[in-house]
Amino acid sequence: MKKDETGKVRIAAKINEMIASGRFDSQVCTHISEIQDVIPSADGCEKCLELGDSWVSLRLCLTCGHVGCCDDSKNKHASRHHHETQHPMIVSYELGEDWLWCYVDDVSITP
Repeated sequence: MKKDETGKVRIAAKINEMIASGRFDSQVCTHISEIQDVIPSADGCEKCLELGDSWVSLRLCLTCGHVGCCDDSKNKHASRHHHETQHPMIVSYELGEDWLWCYVDDVSITP
């Protein structure tokens, strides 16, 4: 996931364009309209960095920009963030990966 010159990850417009053009069925996920352009909270898992722990892969919350570690990581901070905040959607924050996940609808979305 690339950041623009302001530090934001801009994904909302891309998803809305895909919906408008019919390339994406917004009925697959009822939370797609909640996606925001966000500024990542850290360059690594925010909580693991505080704890001095490591992670496997990173996830970016598409509501607030929280960067957390994946469920294959020891601490599962991305999932914990969802359970604490009810923010529904994340995107992989790994280079070369282009997918979203909705915790609520339990669905993976590839733009």
